[in-house]
Amino acid sequence: MSQLTLALHAVQAQLAEATRLSGREAGAVQLLAVSKTFPAAAVREVYAAGQRAFGENYVQELQAKAADLADLAITWHFIGPLQSNKTRIVAETAHWVHSIERLKIAERLSVQRPAHLPPLNVCVQVNVSGEDSKSGCAPAEAPALLRAVAALPQLQLRGLMCIPEPTPDAGTLAARFAVLRQLQAQMAAEGLVLDTLSMGMSSDMAAAIAAGSTMVRVGTAIFGARHYPA
Repeated sequence: MSQLTLALHAVQAQLAEATRLSGREAGAVQLLAVSKTFPAAAVREVYAAGQRAFGENYVQELQAKAADLADLAITWHFIGPLQSNKTRIVAETAHWVHSIERLKIAERLSVQRPAHLPPLNVCVQVNVSGEDSKSGCAPAEAPALLRAVAALPQLQLRGLMCIPEPTPDAGTLAARFAVLRQLQAQMAAEGLVLDTLSMGMSSDMAAAIAAGSTMVRVGTAIFGARHYPA
């Protein structure tokens, strides 16, 4: 058994245990394998081990890997910052986009989503830690953005995404993740049902699951440390 397969199985076991400890049903949390900077061959290997959903942060990488791996039934998630001039590629290639933070981006995705494809599943990204360096709309701005995105054709609003600041403090993490839970409840009270909370990564997966995550985005724990070009 390959190293990647062993790593995937270890993460799956950790996810299952965290789900059990949180008192939720088995299968309540989906695993998204984040393959950014890793070659298509690595994705193919992890796919062969049973993983079907993969996340990419860079538009060109998403485009290239989707083309290279077109023979596989992969569900592609775009999870990185998205610029206006690159929305068409994502609209034509991805099945999910997690990182909508402005209405303009959502509107472009809606217009550019090919009519023959099913609606693009989308999440609104919320900056739960208030860091200037972090993408995402402010929590106070999220309800209006969610309402506007929900009204767009060719998009299916699924939920919320966040990337809290790295911290070993469990209380801080719980508070950050709680922002999404509170927004989900607020929108449900208005009749807007959001079924997805995209939160948790390799370092904070268990905390995110305990806080109600329905989808964790795990890269390093599966693929290993990333090597960025100079």
